[in-house]
Amino acid sequence: MSAPNASSIREGPPCGGVVGSALRSFGEELARAGAAQSGDAFTDIPAADELIRTSPEAFLFGVLFTQGIPAERAWAGPYLLRERLGHLDLVRLAASPDQTAAAVAGPPALHRFIQTLPAWITAAARRLLDEYGGSAARIWSGGADVREVTARLLAFEGIGEKKAAMTVAILARHFGVPLAGAEHGGVAYDVHVRRVFLRTGLVEADSPRAVQDAARGVCPESPGTLDLATWLVGREWCRPRDPACDACRLGGVCPRHVDRNVEGVGARRAQSSERNSRPESSFG
Repeated sequence: MSAPNASSIREGPPCGGVVGSALRSFGEELARAGAAQSGDAFTDIPAADELIRTSPEAFLFGVLFTQGIPAERAWAGPYLLRERLGHLDLVRLAASPDQTAAAVAGPPALHRFIQTLPAWITAAARRLLDEYGGSAARIWSGGADVREVTARLLAFEGIGEKKAAMTVAILARHFGVPLAGAEHGGVAYDVHVRRVFLRTGLVEADSPRAVQDAARGVCPESPGTLDLATWLVGREWCRPRDPACDACRLGGVCPRHVDRNVEGVGARRAQSSERNSRPESSFG
């Protein structure tokens, strides 16, 4: 997938200088284009992409899939699960956890975490039926506050701060959901985002607080605007090894601290353990 071409860079924002300005410009470009999670689409399977775009429940299940596997594969998960089960009916998902587990396990497996992911899907189906009348769209109904939507998302098993921030950003950018309080949003503390913030000098220390504070300094009215832009820079160009600095969207202004790399969860590969019900590792 090719990232959008470079465009003009404005004067720097109050925080982040020219690097922050360039990153913000990229994020605003993606927002104007209504970009999906991988840029132009969620996944490279057209039918799967259409399902994510048209079914709020499939979108929510896709969020659950986005951990430890490439993004395009994750977003195809709900469609492939429907192909195996013959449905994504919430009542049946809630009542038949063993069938969901078997469908995820394959072969081939739809996900690395063949035990925890089916449990998340079952729990999500039950919560949607019990609390949202069977409609995931009610989680983020128009006019809701970013903090309220984030709290609702965090109540689902398998969704932590990182996935919640990503979801809120996608809802606003791609689906055009009018959420109040955009200034309370943030960027997903993803391995790609962390690496870009470190190497560009936007942060000097890799911590959730430092990254969120830097994002709010660069784009105080809507920090989530930076989320996809930073993730794409990290995946497309600012790779852990052999970064393509000259081709990078930020290449002309970045200090290129390529000796800086993230450590800990998600730094080399997704979590090897399935014990944490709110994982925060990279999804692609």
